[in-house]
Amino acid sequence: MPYGDWINEFPTGFFLVVHVAAFALGAGFAWAAFKKELTPLASAFSLFAAAEIVYMTYHLDWTVFLFAHTIAEVLDLVAFVIVFAAAVLSVVRRPALEATRP
Repeated sequence: MPYGDWINEFPTGFFLVVHVAAFALGAGFAWAAFKKELTPLASAFSLFAAAEIVYMTYHLDWTVFLFAHTIAEVLDLVAFVIVFAAAVLSVVRRPALEATRP
């Protein structure tokens, strides 16, 4: 028996609740970021929310685990890269913007 096999004892509904909650958080943060015109963060949170939907397709038996997991991980990875790039860009831009002020 592989380590962590005990998690298979949880009912499917538990996993759906976890993913619906994560989707709601991601969608809520995306909405807030779009309202504040923080487009990179909004895009990243939207991708995270989309990844949660993809995870749910497995628990609903619409896709196989490896397919859903791979697609969701790619979406999460792109979201992570966007957040990192936005953070780096804000730090790199800041000195340039402050130097041009009178």
